[in-house]
Amino acid sequence: MADASAKPRVSVTPGAVSRRIYGAWSGVSLETIEFGGASPFEYNLPAPEQHALIACEHGRRSDGETTVDGLPPSSRRDIGGRLCFVPAGHAFAGRFVPRVLPRSTYLFLDPAGMPPQLGLDRLGLRPRLFFEDAALWSTALKLARLAERIGPDARLYGDALATVLSVELSRLERGAPPPEEPARGGLAPWQQRAVREYIEENLAREISLDELAALGRLSAAHFSRAFKQSFGMPPHRWQTERRIEQAKLLLARPDGGDITAVALASGFAYPANFATAFRRLTGTTPRDYRRQTVSSFGPTS
Repeated sequence: MADASAKPRVSVTPGAVSRRIYGAWSGVSLETIEFGGASPFEYNLPAPEQHALIACEHGRRSDGETTVDGLPPSSRRDIGGRLCFVPAGHAFAGRFVPRVLPRSTYLFLDPAGMPPQLGLDRLGLRPRLFFEDAALWSTALKLARLAERIGPDARLYGDALATVLSVELSRLERGAPPPEEPARGGLAPWQQRAVREYIEENLAREISLDELAALGRLSAAHFSRAFKQSFGMPPHRWQTERRIEQAKLLLARPDGGDITAVALASGFAYPANFATAFRRLTGTTPRDYRRQTVSSFGPTS
């Protein structure tokens, strides 16, 4: 559930962060970072005392690299749908020249708060950069969404998911095969990758459900259910959120055009519809966001 007393652990320079969301449960705390602005930025997680699992929901860079102690740097461009693991005591950092603004969730696992029979403090967990694991991804995404809810049910559910996350991390390190249940009914990794890339490449237009379902070789009804299980939201909402992220990037650029041009480039045929969707997802208007971005981040290059 949301943690109002939490403080940032991940530093970003310059301050290209539009929002941070925090959560805390038994043995696990969370920090989701939504980035803003169009200029290059650097991020840094100094060697944490706890293990960190990072879920990169979306993001694409035209340049930059990511490093974690113990591994060669990675210059991977499309980081969407990938996980990173930073063992306690290992520094994590990177540079990002945004093409698609990233959203990343950092989950911090305290071995002392995990079931002792898992032996996370004795496993000698290894660093990993941009890997895929359906079970870990599903649980991480559920916790990221849960951090925006309140109430006793959110607390109990979060505590249960925190335990599941630690079990799945233990399974990954021990080399055990992933359980079938978390991925059952969702999209396969290749389907997720194909759909995500297709949406990113076609943000300037409306993509039909049938079109996306065809990419996954599924019926529209089956695809819609599987997409929601894999991504945590329906396809249309995912497309809308991605368009708004595209719009935020354009609004932060001096050459991004006027509001109408930004709306069209982000797949909205009518500026009024664009303004409504933008305000619903960001809490502000496109015009105010542009003004705030210029004020906060300075001129973009």
